[in-house]
Amino acid sequence: MRKKRQSTPVAQADRQFVLASAARLFREQGYDRTTVKEIAEACNMLPGSLHYRYQTKEDILVDLMRLGLEQVSNDVSNAVAGVSEPAEQLRRGINAHLQLLVSGSDMVYVLLFEWRSLRGNARKEMISLRDSYEALWAAMLKSLADQGVIRKDVDLDLLRLIGLGALNWVATWFRDGGRYSLEEIGTFVWTMISGAVLEERRD
Repeated sequence: MRKKRQSTPVAQADRQFVLASAARLFREQGYDRTTVKEIAEACNMLPGSLHYRYQTKEDILVDLMRLGLEQVSNDVSNAVAGVSEPAEQLRRGINAHLQLLVSGSDMVYVLLFEWRSLRGNARKEMISLRDSYEALWAAMLKSLADQGVIRKDVDLDLLRLIGLGALNWVATWFRDGGRYSLEEIGTFVWTMISGAVLEERRD
């Protein structure tokens, strides 16, 4: 049975430092080509000290993705907190998700593209973590549908799956200073969604 570390501010900071270092290497070299020894060296640690925290490289990747999903969940939750207008909640959640995608974070890049490197139970855990984040969107969409904001004929599961897939793809082509600004992308996405799935407001 694996030891459970205490969740102290020091331990949390140490965890974030190790995972940020691993994320940088995974992004630069690829998960398969990065060794545990290289991760330990990047953290100025002995391999044995890193092994005390994570028994395998897969454990590092899974915890990295866990932290990444914690951060994106918090960002989206904070973006919609205190917003009373239902459609505005959805717009802010979309913008928060987009902002994190193009932030340049190594962790987000690994979260999007390296989860396929996982196998067996590690892959199952990653899918479970991803599903937990998607459940946040599922709950938001259901709430909006219950309030009559989203049209009744819209399949909420398809809206979530296709919507998040389209947003995530932005990370593959967006460039600072490129043809489209993040604001323009966010506005375009919102225009499409509001025109296609939201009930027309009657003031």
